[in-house]
Amino acid sequence: MPDEAFLIALLLLPFVGSAAALVLPARRRGAAVWIAVAASLAALVVTSVLHEGVNAGAVLRLQAPWVPAAGLDFTLRMDGLSWMFCMLVTGIGLLVVLYARYYMSPQDPVARFYAFFLAFMGAMLGVVLSGNLFQLVFFWELTSILSFLLIGYWHHNAPARDGARMSLIITSAGGLCLFAGVLILGRIASSYDLDAVLAAADRIRAHSLYLPALLLVAAGALTKSAQFPFHFWLPQAMAAPTPVSAYLHSAAMVKLGIFLLVRLWPALAGTDAWMWVIGTAGLATLVLGAYAAIFQHDLKGLLAYSTVSHLGLMTALLGLNSPLALVAAVFHVMNHATFKASLFMAAGIIDHEAGTRDIRRLSGLYRHMPITATLAMVAAAAMAGVPLLNGFLSKEMFFAESLRAEGPVPALDRALPYIATAWGIFSVAYSLRFINGVFFGPPAAGLPRVPHEPPRWMRLPIEFLVLACLVVGIFPAFTIGPVLDLAVRSVLGPEVPPYSLAVWHGLTVPLMMSLAALGGGAVLFLLLQRHLAAGHDRTPLMPPIRGRRVFDALLAAISWRWARAAERLMGTRRLQPQLGLLLLFTLVAGLWLAWPGATFGSLPGTEADLAFVLVWIVGMACAVGAAWQAKFHRFVALVLSGGAGLVVCLTFVWLSAPDLALTQLLVEIVTTILLLLGLRWLPIRLPYTRTPAAARKALPRRARDLALAICSGTGLGLIAYAVMTRPLPEGTVSRFFLEKAWPLGGGTNVVNVIIVDFRGFDTLGEISVLGVVAITVYALLRRFRPAPESIEPPLQRLAQTPAAKREDLAIPAVIMRWMFPAAGVVAVYLLFRGHNLPGGGFAAGVTMAIGLILQYMAGGTRRTEDRLPIRPLSWMTFGLVLAVGTGAASWLFGHPFLTSHLAHFTLPLLGEVHLPSAFFFDLGVFLLVVGASALLLTSLGHQSTRAHRSAERR
Repeated sequence: MPDEAFLIALLLLPFVGSAAALVLPARRRGAAVWIAVAASLAALVVTSVLHEGVNAGAVLRLQAPWVPAAGLDFTLRMDGLSWMFCMLVTGIGLLVVLYARYYMSPQDPVARFYAFFLAFMGAMLGVVLSGNLFQLVFFWELTSILSFLLIGYWHHNAPARDGARMSLIITSAGGLCLFAGVLILGRIASSYDLDAVLAAADRIRAHSLYLPALLLVAAGALTKSAQFPFHFWLPQAMAAPTPVSAYLHSAAMVKLGIFLLVRLWPALAGTDAWMWVIGTAGLATLVLGAYAAIFQHDLKGLLAYSTVSHLGLMTALLGLNSPLALVAAVFHVMNHATFKASLFMAAGIIDHEAGTRDIRRLSGLYRHMPITATLAMVAAAAMAGVPLLNGFLSKEMFFAESLRAEGPVPALDRALPYIATAWGIFSVAYSLRFINGVFFGPPAAGLPRVPHEPPRWMRLPIEFLVLACLVVGIFPAFTIGPVLDLAVRSVLGPEVPPYSLAVWHGLTVPLMMSLAALGGGAVLFLLLQRHLAAGHDRTPLMPPIRGRRVFDALLAAISWRWARAAERLMGTRRLQPQLGLLLLFTLVAGLWLAWPGATFGSLPGTEADLAFVLVWIVGMACAVGAAWQAKFHRFVALVLSGGAGLVVCLTFVWLSAPDLALTQLLVEIVTTILLLLGLRWLPIRLPYTRTPAAARKALPRRARDLALAICSGTGLGLIAYAVMTRPLPEGTVSRFFLEKAWPLGGGTNVVNVIIVDFRGFDTLGEISVLGVVAITVYALLRRFRPAPESIEPPLQRLAQTPAAKREDLAIPAVIMRWMFPAAGVVAVYLLFRGHNLPGGGFAAGVTMAIGLILQYMAGGTRRTEDRLPIRPLSWMTFGLVLAVGTGAASWLFGHPFLTSHLAHFTLPLLGEVHLPSAFFFDLGVFLLVVGASALLLTSLGHQSTRAHRSAERR
C-alpha cells in the first residue's frame, strides 16, 4: 500500500472506531474498550509505518479535488512535525484508553465515552494532517465541539457543564478568529494550500494585512492553548474525567495552539509584531500560571495551572524569533507530554483509590502506594527540571535562549533571564508541594476510602511514560534526537541551527540558572509551608481578579442584558409580528433586487380556464378562512391551510410541474399531521370576545397586515409571471440544466438531477440541517411535561370517552396498519424512478414517513409500549454517512467530491438497468428524511401521550 493511502487510513481509523463504539449498547463495556484499543493501536502502527517515508525528507501528500472551481482540495499532508504530533496523539491516546478502562466507573456509559474520545483523536489528527487551511479550521472547530462533550461527559455535575461551556465558547470564538485570519492569508498567498502559504512567507510579512492576519491567527492559537488572557478556561475544565484531562493537557487540544504557531512560524514569525503578540502572551502566561499553581489545593488544579505555565513557556520560546528557540519549544512539547500525562494519571489514581484530590486532606500516601508514589515523584521531578530527566534538558535550552534574546526592547531582553529563573523557582515549588503534600507527612485520616495500589494494568501507562522521562533524560541524543531533528527540519528546512542534546555542557550560565531555580524553589516552598498548611483559598500578591468571574460577567452582559435589550428593541414573543417583519424585509429585498430589471417576457399567455379559476377561488377562500379561523379554532384553521396547500399542488400539476406537485402534496400531509399532534398540547385559547372599542383599536393593525399580505403575494406572483413569460436565452442557468441533465447527470428528471448532482452540496447541507433540527426538537421536548391547564378541551373529552366507544376506533386502525406496506411499496417505487421521472429520495422519504405516521396513529398515542418499526437515529446516521460516502467515493477515481457516474448493465428479466451513482446519494437522503420524520413524530407523539395521561388523571 502506498504511503498516501496510509494517510487516509490514519485519519479514518479513530472515526470508524468512534462510530463502532457509539452503536454499542451501554452494557457492552468490554467491547467498547477493545474497539478503542484496536483503533488507537492501529492508528499508532500506521503512524509508525509512515516514518520511513517522512524520514527520507519527503512530504507525504494525498490530494483529492473538493471544490475545484473555488480552488479547494481535500489535502492530507505529513512531514516530520506532523509525524511527531501524530505519534503523540496516537501513542498517548492508546495509553489513556488503557488507563480509562480501570478508571471509569461501571455505572458510566463507557461506550459513549470511548466514542467521544476516539472522535476527538480523529479531529486532532485531522488538524495535524491538514494540508489545506480551510480543512484545518474545520477540524480545529471539531476539536472544540468534541472537547466540550468530553469535558461535560459527567453532565449531571454542574462544574463539568460550566467548564465545558466555558471551553467551547472561548475556543470556538478563537476558531472563528482563526477562520478570518485564514481568509486573509489565503487572499495574500492567492491559495489556501498550506505549502503555497508557507512559500509566500515574504509576501505575507510585507503585506499591509499582515498585522490583522497575525492578530487573528494568534487569537485562535492563544485561546486554544490557554494563554493569557484566555488561560482561565483550562483549570475550569478539570471537572472532566481524569483520562480526558490527561489527554487534553499532554498531547491533545491545548497543544494545537502550539502546533499552529510552529506550523505557520516560517510565514508569520520574524517580525517585531510577532514577538510582541506571541512572546508577551507567553511570558505573562508562564509566570502567572506557575505562581498560581503553587497555591492550588486540588491536585488537578495544580497540574492544570502548571500546564498553563508550560504552554506559556513554549509560546514564549516561539515568540523569540529564534530558530534555536523553536527547537527548544518543539523539544519541550514532547517532554511535557510524557511527564504531564503520567502526573494526571497518578492524580487520577490517588482520587480513585483515596476518594479525594484535596492536598489538604492527603498526606503520607507513600506508605499505602509506594510504587505509584515513586512514579509520580519521578514525573514531578521531570516537571521541575531535575537533572537526568527530560524536563531538565528543555528547561536548560529555555534558559540559554533567554540569555540570547534580541527583541525590540533591550530592557526586556535583560530582564528575560531573571523572568526565566523565577519561572523555574515557581515550577520547583509547586512540584515539591505535589510530592510533599501527597506522599510524605503523617498518615492521612478521614479519607473517603482506604488508599491502596491500583490494578497492575492501570499503572502500566504511567510506568511507560516515566521510563520515557528517564531514558530521554539520560540518553537524549540516541532516543529523542532523531525525532526532534525530523520535526524541526520540516519547519526550518536547511536553516536548522546546530544544537546539542548532551546532558553535560560544562559549568555554563544556563546550568547555574537551573541550580538556582532548584535551590530557590526549595527555599520558596519552605517559606510558604505555613501559608499552605493554613489552607487559604486566595493567592497572595495577586489581584483578586478571576478570569472566570470576568467571563461570567461578560457572558451575562452579552446573553442577558444586551440580548434582552436587543429583544425589547427588535423582538416580540408573538408569532404574527415576527412573520410580518420577515415578510416586510423579504418584500423590500425582493423589490430592491428585482425592480431595476423587472420586465415581463414576450411569450404569449394562455387563456384562462374556468376550472383553474374555480380551483384558485377555492384556494383563496381556504387561505382567508384559515386566517379568520385562527382566532377561534386552531384545528379548523389547520384543515383550511391544508386545503390552500392542496390548491398549490393542483397549480403545479396544471403548470406541468409534477415533481413539485408530488413533493408539495407529501410535505403537506406530513406537516399537517405533525402540526395536529402539536396542537394537542398547545395552551388553551380563551374564548374570543371583541368589543366595538377593541375592534376600532385593532383596525389599523389588521389593515397593515392585510396590506402587507397583499403586497407580498402580489410581488411574488408578478415575479413568477415575469419568469414564466420570458424566453430562455442562451447561456442561462435554466437552459444549462435542461441541456446538460442527461449528458452530465444521466437523468431526464431535471429537478432530481439538480438536487442530487449539480447542486449536491446544497442537498447535503439541507439534509444535515434537517437532521440537526430533528435532534434539536427531540432534545427540547424529551423532558417537557405539558401543564394540566394547557390541555385542549377536545383532549379532555377524549379522556372521558367510555372504553367501549374507544374500541370502535380499532376498525380504521386495522386499515391504517395495512396501509403501511402499501406506503412502503410506493416509497420504494418513487425512490427508484426519481432520476428520470417524478420522485426521488426526498419524496420517497416523505411517503415512507406518511406510512409511519399511519402506523403510529393505528397503535394509539396512549400506548407507550407501541414503538415505530425503525430506529430514527440509526436511520439518520446511516443516511448521512451514505450520502457523504457516495460523494467521497468519487475521490477514489480522481474526481471531485460528489461527482456522479452513470452505469448501464443488463439483468435477467429486468433487462437494461440504468443506475447512476447519485442513486446512492439519493438513498442517503431517503434514509435521513425517514429518520428525521420519525424522530419528530416520536417527539410530538410522546408529548400528546403525556397530555392525554394528564387529562385522564384530571
